[in-house]
Amino acid sequence: MDNHHSAYLLGSASPGLLGSASPGELWDRLFGTQPAPEQWLTIATCALALAAVLPRPLWRLSRNAVTIAHEGGHGLIALLTGRRLEGIRLHSDTSGLTVSRGRPTGLGMVLTAAAGYTAPSLLGLGGAWLLAAGHITLLLWLATALLLAMLVMIRNAYGALTVILTGAVFLLISWLAGPGVQAGFAYAAVWFLLLGGVRPVFELQAKRRHGGAPDSDADQLSRLTHVPPAMWLFLFHAVSICSLIGGGRWLLDL
Repeated sequence: MDNHHSAYLLGSASPGLLGSASPGELWDRLFGTQPAPEQWLTIATCALALAAVLPRPLWRLSRNAVTIAHEGGHGLIALLTGRRLEGIRLHSDTSGLTVSRGRPTGLGMVLTAAAGYTAPSLLGLGGAWLLAAGHITLLLWLATALLLAMLVMIRNAYGALTVILTGAVFLLISWLAGPGVQAGFAYAAVWFLLLGGVRPVFELQAKRRHGGAPDSDADQLSRLTHVPPAMWLFLFHAVSICSLIGGGRWLLDL
C-alpha cells in the first residue's frame, strides 16, 4: 500500500527507578491514572505538533512517523482479518509498502486497504481517549509495544532504523523522564497523529487531481468495491477530520 504517504508517578517513587520497582508497583504505574497537565501545556503541545505538520521542510521529516502509522495500520488489519503479513517496507521518501497474502478480494482485503490513511487519525483518537482518562503511562507503553511488534515485520534497513529510533524515544521517555516531560511528550505525540492524519489525504487528493498516484489506496479500493475513488477519499477525509475534532475536544477537556 502506498503512503506519500508523561506520566505522573503514583506516590513518591522516581520515574527513573523502574528497575527497582516491585511487580505491584509497576502494575499500578501502568494501569493507574495520572493527573492531566495544565491547559497551557496541552495548547503548547498542539502548537508544537502544528509546527511539525504545516511547514514543508519539517513535514518531509516528521511524515516518516505518519508512514509508520499508515503501514502499521495496513499490517494490523491484515492480521486481524486473517491475512498473512509478509512484510513492511518504509522508504526515505516517506512512502511505504505493506505486503500481505490471502484472498485478493473480499472484506478482509477491503479493510486492509482502507486501514492505511485512516490509521494515524484513529490511533490519535484512541490516544486522546487514553489521555483524557488519565492513562499517560499506559499510552506510552502501548506505543512502545506496537512499535516493537511492527519492527519484527520490517523488511528493509531504512524502515528498521526509523522504527527503532521512534521506539527508542518512546521507551526512554516512559522509562527515564519525569512526569512533566512524559505528559508533554504524550500529548504532543497524540496531537501530531491527529493533525498529521489530515494532511496526507489532501496531498493524495491533489496528486490524483493532477493525474498522479494511479495505484493509490483509494484507487485500489475502487477496483475492489466498484465505488469511485472520490468516495473513498471522502471517507478518508471524514475519518481524519472527525478524529481531529473528537480527539481535540478530549485533549482540551471541552
